[in-house]
Amino acid sequence: MATVELKGVSKRFGAVEVIHSVDLSIREGEFLVLVGPSGCGKSTLLRMISGLETISSGDLFIGGKRVNDVPARDRGISMVFQSYALYPHMTSAQNMSFALKLAGKSPDEQAERIKPAAGVLGLGDYLDRFPRELSGGQRQRVAMGRAIVREPEVFLFDEPLSNLDAKLRVRMRAELKELHQKLKTTTVYVTHDQIEAMTLADRIVVLRDGVIEQVGAPLELYDNPANRFVGSFLGSPAMNFFELSIPDGTPDRARFADGDSLQLPRELGGRSSVTVGVRPESLELVSEAGDGTISAEVAVIEPTGSETELFLRKGKDQIIASFRDRIDVRPGEIVHLEANPAKYHLFDTTTELAI
Repeated sequence: MATVELKGVSKRFGAVEVIHSVDLSIREGEFLVLVGPSGCGKSTLLRMISGLETISSGDLFIGGKRVNDVPARDRGISMVFQSYALYPHMTSAQNMSFALKLAGKSPDEQAERIKPAAGVLGLGDYLDRFPRELSGGQRQRVAMGRAIVREPEVFLFDEPLSNLDAKLRVRMRAELKELHQKLKTTTVYVTHDQIEAMTLADRIVVLRDGVIEQVGAPLELYDNPANRFVGSFLGSPAMNFFELSIPDGTPDRARFADGDSLQLPRELGGRSSVTVGVRPESLELVSEAGDGTISAEVAVIEPTGSETELFLRKGKDQIIASFRDRIDVRPGEIVHLEANPAKYHLFDTTTELAI
């Protein structure tokens, strides 16, 4: 295990800067997830840690040692890619031991390292099989086994589950988390899937356009987003946002264009507007309109079995509400929603920062 520290790390491709002076400390044994939309720079940042991409400016330390100019093979890291990158003419055991063979390890030492790794990954019965004889999940386990046998100080994962079907991804998430709990190796994991980020991470780093927007524990970011972007990115379905006016003389209320108003959790004196964020699961159906309710038209109903999601229209706003209970509504029907003001998230309409 080792710490990883980035100090003012930037990356430029010609005149274009894609990573902007990132400062980040990754603790020993931590499972840290880099998350963000496509093009935010998360894979580029991971590749700089691995040594597959040069650092334009700043310093990178692994285990307290500056490694900017250290080749990838000498950084004490192992990387698992989105593609399995297995040699088709080699068995699972041969794929897992190939790096050890190149490092000059004896066949006995290779076998000693493969056996426990195969046990941890449930590959004991598949070591003599070729990649074509394995399922997608088994191939991904072989790719992880190849990384484990090197006994690295740091694991790097670049969207390793994106090629798997939905059901297998759920199972592999649990296996990855269990694997980390057993090995306790410092891990940096890249994904665009916020569910993966929330379920796997000790801490999450949310990136946008090469800039870190917020770092923290999953529930910390979910409950206290630093800005509208973080609030919108974490959570499925996504947070609802309403850009509302604050009439003169009512600093504790925000009003929709159609006259509906919300009781704010605190007074916002000196402001004429506010963006109110509400999680879909925080909304509740009520039988009639009243003070603090939101009236909206049902557009689409999505029953998923365990939950029912409503997509509603209110003027130019779309609202998503999520319910555990079965509900009896129809498209085109006007329904009334409310939420506890303590569950509102308030953001500045100009800067989008949390208030």
